[in-house]
Order: sequence, then C-alpha cells, then structure tokens
Amino acid sequence: MDSALRTAIERSLGQTVVGEARVHGGDVAVAFALDLDDGRRVFAKSHSSAPPGFFGTEAAGLSWLREPGAVPVPEVIAVSDDEPNHLVLAWIDEGRAALTPVHGTTERGTTERGTTERDFGVGLATLHRAGAPSFGREDRRTTGSRGLPNEPSATWADFYARNRLLPLAKLARDAGALVEPTIAALERLAGRLDRVGGPGEPPARLHGDLWAGNRLVDSDGRSWLVDPAAHGGHREFDLAMMRLFGGFGAECFAAYDEVFPLADGWRDRVALHQIAPLVVHAIKFGGGYRAGATDAIMQYR
Repeated sequence: MDSALRTAIERSLGQTVVGEARVHGGDVAVAFALDLDDGRRVFAKSHSSAPPGFFGTEAAGLSWLREPGAVPVPEVIAVSDDEPNHLVLAWIDEGRAALTPVHGTTERGTTERGTTERDFGVGLATLHRAGAPSFGREDRRTTGSRGLPNEPSATWADFYARNRLLPLAKLARDAGALVEPTIAALERLAGRLDRVGGPGEPPARLHGDLWAGNRLVDSDGRSWLVDPAAHGGHREFDLAMMRLFGGFGAECFAAYDEVFPLADGWRDRVALHQIAPLVVHAIKFGGGYRAGATDAIMQYR
C-alpha cells in the first residue's frame, strides 16, 4: 500500500495502521487486510481508475442489503470517493460451509445436509421479500463494470429493457462483441418482455451480481454478501445468476422455494435473466461467452 492511500485510510478511520497484507479483492480493486492500533482488523480496497462515486455506490448498496437483517453483510466502516478512493469494511474470517448429519444412509454412508446452503436460501428469500421502492435505484446510481443505468421503473419489463438489454445491445455493437443478427434479436426482445417475463411481481431487494465469489462463508459457516450491484429488480435475476456460474448447493434453492416459491414457469425464464450477465461477459471477455449469450437470446426471439 502506498503512503498516500495509507494516510487517507488512517484519516478516514481516525486510527493508525500497524500492519497490512494484500488479499484477493476482485478483478478491479487492490485489497488489503489492515491491522489497526485499536486491535481491530479491517478489510480495505481502492480502485485507481474507478468512475466517479464508485465506492459510495457500493457502500450504499451494502448498507441497503444490510437493513433487513436477512443475510449477513459487512458493516461499512469508512468510504471515500476522493483520491485515493477507498472502502473499509468489517473483517470477515473466512471458513468453510457447515454440514449437519442427517439420519439415514446411502451406499456411501451417512447422508449430510449443508446448513450453510439451507440458511443462505432462507436468508436470500427473506432479503428479496424485503422489497424495494421501485425497479432500479432511487439514487439512480449506475452499477457494475459497464456502468449500467438503474433508473427507477414501475415494471420489471420496462426496467430490464431500458436499463439492461438496450444499453447492453449498444455496448455489444460498439465493441463488436456480438454479431448484428444477435444484437437485433436482443433489441426485439426488449420490446417483448411483458409477454415472456412471466407474472408480474413487486420489486425485490437484489444483490445484483450474485455469483459464488460474492458470497463469503465465515469460520462459523455463515454466508455473507459482498460486492453488490444492488437494486430493485426481479428476484429470478439473482437466482439465475447463481445458477449461471454455480457454487450454490441444491439445499440453498430448495430452502428458498420453501420460504418464497417462484411463479410457475420459472425454469423457462432462467436464460432470460442470464442474458444480461452473459452479454456483459461477452463484451469483457469474448470467447465462449459470445456463444452463451447468443444461445440465451435466441431462446426468446
């Protein structure tokens, strides 16, 4: 950590940093475990080329997800979007998923159920049910690596079209990430969401980027949410993201369904909600994500 960043963090915290170590902090930020002179350890990160308001947006999203008390979310200790920008969070001691023995045997012996997965499914359902004022964000802050808009909308179809599919179609065209027939199909789909998106639902309180790397499991087996692109949206979006990249157990989805069952036909809409992250990845990384995005889009042409 350079001296300017250290000084800025110490000023924000009102504490002296007495020890530091680099840690994994995502694909855009540099991150550190910091030991403070009051005995605390905290997590801190900085992003040298962040857009304006980058960490303020993340801090607001974390605090919003933390409000219902449904799923553990790290406390925001300090945040600054002035250079050198930084976000400081309470430290989470990572561990491994907790397992609870279940009576009964199989050919491999005693079966086991993941209490970590089940508890997370229940918590996520409770978080979603806490709701949002509208689809989008009331502060209108953009989120994600491509700065996608979050303008408030009255319906999910309007939100997903104007804030996700149409902006992504433009970005994909500008980057040459998808061929023109696929982009045209994506733009047509944006006008048909009210017909293919299933029954209307009120806006859910979403993490917004819920792949396995944005869930931490602590030393007690509890799941924590980090690095959100938080907004009010369709709850099937978070669940589709979880299925896209894996890392969440069957117990998680089963527990969610017990608490907050999805509307009929949800399986037919998984790919619909995966289109946005797939197109983002096609723009950023190309490769197989182009085919994945194209396949998902063409299911709804």
